[in-house]
Amino acid sequence: MKSDKISEAVVRRLPVYLRYLSELHQREVNTVSSQELGLRLDLNPAQIRKDLAYFGDFGRKGIGYDVSYLIEKIRQILKIDQQINVALVGAGNLGHALSNYNAYLKDNMKIVAVFDAYGPKIGSQINSLKVQPMNELSDSVKKDNIRIGIITVPDTEAQNVADQLIESGIEAILNFAPTILKTPPHVRIHHADFTTDLLSLAYYLENGKDDEEDDDK
Repeated sequence: MKSDKISEAVVRRLPVYLRYLSELHQREVNTVSSQELGLRLDLNPAQIRKDLAYFGDFGRKGIGYDVSYLIEKIRQILKIDQQINVALVGAGNLGHALSNYNAYLKDNMKIVAVFDAYGPKIGSQINSLKVQPMNELSDSVKKDNIRIGIITVPDTEAQNVADQLIESGIEAILNFAPTILKTPPHVRIHHADFTTDLLSLAYYLENGKDDEEDDDK
């Protein structure tokens, strides 16, 4: 089935499956059923089977899924069976944290370049990466075959950075700035908004109490 017919919800669940399957592989577990996956991931087993069936017939009735084989197939589906290079713009605290985490990534998705417009940060080192000036962005994207950009700059600068990334040839953007960005249809953008997530948690805290009170009646 073509990827443009697969819902975003399905694609977002695939990394969740991959993470748990990798844990099983480390524990030398060879097979797993959709029931076991559902129990561990708090998902409906039928939903898991349906998600995976979009991409092929990976399970065997009465046996389940071969863990190593399914890991390989999901990595192929997510296109991380090849190295995907990433550029990060914004060498502040969040940018440092993400770049430091980069050293622990096991998948073939790596931050290979860090950029900033603030003079004192340029030339500083984050692990093995030297912070580069923004005027080197376009050349680095082409030279290092960078396909994804991460934005960790203030919201007032985010659209300008997004425009520069797109002009440089970036195909997808992960935006941590607390603002909605405009991008052309051919550039995929995901927003990581800590504030929105925290505010929604506050709603569930109060509703959780209401549910407990209803249960006691």
